[in-house]
Amino acid sequence: MTYYGSQELATAFRTVRTNTIKIAEDIPEDKYAFRPAPGAMSVAETLAHIAANSEGQYDMHAVKKITSFIGLDFDAWRKERAEAEAALGAKGKSGIVDALRRNGDQWASYLAHTSEADLAQPITFPSHFTPPSKSRFEMLLSAKEHEMHHRGQLMVVERLLGIVPHLTREREARMGAPAR
Repeated sequence: MTYYGSQELATAFRTVRTNTIKIAEDIPEDKYAFRPAPGAMSVAETLAHIAANSEGQYDMHAVKKITSFIGLDFDAWRKERAEAEAALGAKGKSGIVDALRRNGDQWASYLAHTSEADLAQPITFPSHFTPPSKSRFEMLLSAKEHEMHHRGQLMVVERLLGIVPHLTREREARMGAPAR
């Protein structure tokens, strides 16, 4: 018996994506070009990266059903992802938020219907990677973790922009404390 299967993975991802969308909506469009430091992604680039990542993960796992990264042209894959991110970023706030919703719904639906056998399937990596393989479950979970990493960055950006993050506002409302 497993305690964390495809339904739990989909539910957890939907929670993460809902919170990402709330952040995307809370940041004014005129702040989407903001970069917290030289060389850092802007708000728009970070959100486009998140949206394009779930689209790329869907393509990799649901469409192509990869079982090995051996022989994968990583340079071409990175170029394809960068082009997808740039195209999303050019759509402005509404286009990015729409993509977050659409790609998130597609990814969560795939996660919810992934079989135990597919979750357990090993995916192999080139010999210079450690470990040499991971289960598809680990790969699917890492997509959620990747989004949480970038969402944490966006919450810091919100503070830099003078925005109290929605999760803080909600917690403070529950506790009866004034928002800071």
